[in-house]
Amino acid sequence: MPILEMHVNGMSCGHCVQSVTKALQARDAHAKVHVELAQGLVSAETVLDRSSAIQAIEAAGYKVQPCDKA
Repeated sequence: MPILEMHVNGMSCGHCVQSVTKALQARDAHAKVHVELAQGLVSAETVLDRSSAIQAIEAAGYKVQPCDKA
């Protein structure tokens, strides 16, 4: 599965981590999500394309910027 990396603004606590993780796993139940809270970085091993992953996170109330990495 491809790994998507995104900068997510507005995360500040464990609840935010859970919200982002649940948002992605609601669209891909097998997604493996890793959040670096201090850096605002989300890495997701998922079958979702970048656009769908961003939409899921933004629907949870966060602003997303794709990383330069593919």
